Amino acid sequence: MSGLESIDVNVATAEEIDALPALKGHGFEIVRYRKERGRFDALRQLEEVPGLAGKVAGLDGMVRFG
Repeated sequence: MSGLESIDVNVATAEEIDALPALKGHGFEIVRYRKERGRFDALRQLEEVPGLAGKVAGLDGMVRFG
């Protein structure tokens, strides 16, 4: 995956999420949160993932919610 692609956080693996520099190291928590609470519908929901509070600014265009 190139750094210019966006990923769908509702279907991406932890490894695919970690490939985005802004989310590196958070893939496991995002996938776990998704399995426990369901799909993401908006960027603001990523703020609820442990470790991501205050860190999602600037992710527009990098992640999508298909």
